[in-house]
Amino acid sequence: MTIAVGDHLPQASFKEKTAEGPVEVTTEQLFKGKRVVVFAVPGAFTPTCTLNHLPGYLEHRDALLAKGVDAIAVIAVNDWHVMGAWAQASGGAGKIHFLADWDAGFTKAIGLDIDLSAGGLGVRSKRYSMLVDDGVVKSLDIEENPGQATVSSAEAMLARL
Repeated sequence: MTIAVGDHLPQASFKEKTAEGPVEVTTEQLFKGKRVVVFAVPGAFTPTCTLNHLPGYLEHRDALLAKGVDAIAVIAVNDWHVMGAWAQASGGAGKIHFLADWDAGFTKAIGLDIDLSAGGLGVRSKRYSMLVDDGVVKSLDIEENPGQATVSSAEAMLARL
């Protein structure tokens, strides 16, 4: 079952690359008492994710924070090495959280996994964005086509805020 507006996020953990190595980030640490914008991508370094989706969140980071957002996080079913490299290559390191859902545990728990094996990617995350307030989903926008980043874009999130 897919998570819905009004639902609490399940307990899960991610890995985030830091200068000291990988750090575990739990949903409680990330969301408790905070207003967080989350967007998910099918894969780091993939064309739509790298050229369209992520750049908008980096460009509009300050505007999102000015609207009362405490943090911004991108989630992908990739390992923490790949997510760390993507953070560095994109210029996003230290600006937003690049969270590795390495085993798709979180993605499957919220019902937003997609099998992209036909394209050589395996099980990944659907492309979506959500606003989470203290662990509760306040908005959720899922792309119908994983190759598009429109309803889940930073611009769309800014308009909702």
